[in-house]
Amino acid sequence: MPCVDALEFRVKEPKLRGIFDQDAERYERARPRYPASLIEELVRVTGAGPGVRVLEIAPGTGKLTVDLAGSGCSITAVEIGPNMAAVARRQLAAFPEVDVVVAAFEQWELPPQPFDAVVCATAFHWIDPAVRMPKAARALRPGGQLGVVATHHVAGGTEDFFAEVQECYERWDPATPPGLRQTRESDLATDTTEFTGSPHFTDVSVQGHAQEITYTTDQYLDVLLTYSNHRALPETARNGLLAGIRGLIDSRYGGVVTKRYWHELITAVRVGA
Repeated sequence: MPCVDALEFRVKEPKLRGIFDQDAERYERARPRYPASLIEELVRVTGAGPGVRVLEIAPGTGKLTVDLAGSGCSITAVEIGPNMAAVARRQLAAFPEVDVVVAAFEQWELPPQPFDAVVCATAFHWIDPAVRMPKAARALRPGGQLGVVATHHVAGGTEDFFAEVQECYERWDPATPPGLRQTRESDLATDTTEFTGSPHFTDVSVQGHAQEITYTTDQYLDVLLTYSNHRALPETARNGLLAGIRGLIDSRYGGVVTKRYWHELITAVRVGA
């Protein structure tokens, strides 16, 4: 979103998809890992473990991959950004059963042997809507599991800051809706139409996992610079926005703010061929 939640409101322009690759080291340093409860549920649902083959779409620097690999499963991770893939390989060096491939999922040729599970964390929305569900289905064996993580920026943490910071966004980003406020996770209406409407999948379910992370001013600005809409702002606007946010955190919040995330794990079962 025009503020830290702009991802919920901004149109996903195709040219923004590759913007994350510009600073893969910052992405690895600043982006949070996923809650342990989510990883545990994903491992349970997919049956991830030795001998289980998993395809991960758009792993980035391996934020989910590292924890999933800890189950002992083999993972083929298809990442469009070469810089992101390089960092992922470094982070996953201790897991010989993980192979990071540089390719766009839409064009990547599926191997002959289907996978037991397909997963994607906070990136499914970047994949071509005409391709993502049918190709994920083709990648899976009958009865295989699809697991998609959707991440939302929700009300909580230092709530006063997230209300006040909107003035910074309204000044520096013209795409900011006036009076924008964060939504509570209890008010989110999860849209699973794409999953329930697919002829390839059944048994769709959704489970939520919350986490709150406390950031220093520098850490918080680092996180903002991993969001595509912030990186895409003209340099003058981006610098003005970050300076305004820095001043607000330092002057009114003692140099520390807490942000709440709501991660939804959407799972579905591949129907018979």
